[in-house]
Amino acid sequence: MSQMPQLSACPSCEEPLESGDRFCGACGYDLSAVPERPQDNPTITMNGSVPAQGAPAGEYPERPPAPPAGAPWQAPGPADPQAPAAGGPMPPEAPPAAGVRFDRRPQPDGQAAPPETYQTPPDQMQPDEYLLQAPDPRVSAEPAAPAAGAGGKVCVACRAGRVDDDGYCENCGHAQPRERDHMEQESGPVAAVSDRGLRHHRNEDAFAIGTTALPDGTPASVAIVCDGVSSATRPDDASQAASRAASEAVLAALPRGAHPQQAMHDAIVAASRAVNSLAAEPATALEQAPHQNAPACTIVGAVVTSGLLIVGWVGDSRAYWVPVDRSAPPARLTEDDSWAAQMVAAGLMNEAEAYADERAHAITGWLGADAYELEPHTAAFKPDRPGVVVVCTDGLWNYAEAAEELARVLPLDAAAHPLHSARVLVGHALDGGGHDNVTVALVPFPAVPQGAGSA
Repeated sequence: MSQMPQLSACPSCEEPLESGDRFCGACGYDLSAVPERPQDNPTITMNGSVPAQGAPAGEYPERPPAPPAGAPWQAPGPADPQAPAAGGPMPPEAPPAAGVRFDRRPQPDGQAAPPETYQTPPDQMQPDEYLLQAPDPRVSAEPAAPAAGAGGKVCVACRAGRVDDDGYCENCGHAQPRERDHMEQESGPVAAVSDRGLRHHRNEDAFAIGTTALPDGTPASVAIVCDGVSSATRPDDASQAASRAASEAVLAALPRGAHPQQAMHDAIVAASRAVNSLAAEPATALEQAPHQNAPACTIVGAVVTSGLLIVGWVGDSRAYWVPVDRSAPPARLTEDDSWAAQMVAAGLMNEAEAYADERAHAITGWLGADAYELEPHTAAFKPDRPGVVVVCTDGLWNYAEAAEELARVLPLDAAAHPLHSARVLVGHALDGGGHDNVTVALVPFPAVPQGAGSA
């Protein structure tokens, strides 16, 4: 009989709990319904197919020691005794998560907001659900006419008025988009796009991408994506601090010879410290509201080297694998730290039921000063064919949850045109309703050199 997780707050209403409580004293929620969390994914070899989501896949191998200078990192292959075969024994159960947090602002009665699948009447909107204050980013406007008698920025709404120093159009009064409302970046073969979406009043997502070289001179690509927790203080600052710290850490560690999986683990720890430091800043106390917690965010990242793919995460942001050859199956590479994922893992609900529940987005892992315990997840994969790694927040996967759905939306030439493909994915989320911030980074995985792939 599994032991009931020791929670400090009710996963339904977030009221404090006493040690040993079986039912929440505030809402009566049965605390024994919260299952234990699954262990991390192991290193696997992707031979054109992958284990079913949630299937046991063996234990982690020992991380290899750093290679001599100039020697390449070798991913464990099928003949490597350290590489477990898919379908091996399930690792021992990890200790259950000590708490949950809703990645939505609570309603006035203290209950978490249900998933945003409908249009809220204007008089009932919460602060994070303001109507779109900038033109729809999917619509490409005609070149703007020069503002009459003035230089500087031209209004993106009326395309005629001059924008004043406060960011408003002097002609129509429209508030102009802020810098983080829509961001795009390319770095070598990696590209990322982030958009505020159609309902939130600010973008609380952030990303960081980059490229570097390993000690042997082979290239490595890095993408980090973070999603600020809306029920926390300064979620936009938390995601930005975490993405910067993580990318800087991994891009500095790889050229020094750190194993990519260890570098990813250490990058998540560095991101956690960066977010924790925000809790002590005066700006946090200034913005603290009664229903908010310390700054917090989720994180997911990917490192691609020659023949090796590393992913790391905390929370419910995800990474997917989509092969260039679409006859091979795509796969989700991460397991959410969330109430819904734990329900599915425990066999209490199927995915459709769990993610339709209003508690689906209650996350059980995050970066922040009030996180109960930092548990970075990392996993290593060895694809045997070229493909694309999609790193994204739930603002995208809410509209393409299954790997097969995401693969159908992703353009066939995504590996050759990652920026365009990232725009297509963001547009798909906006077309679906854009109820959340949307961020996606694409990292192409190159063809495996002859003799380096699995047979």
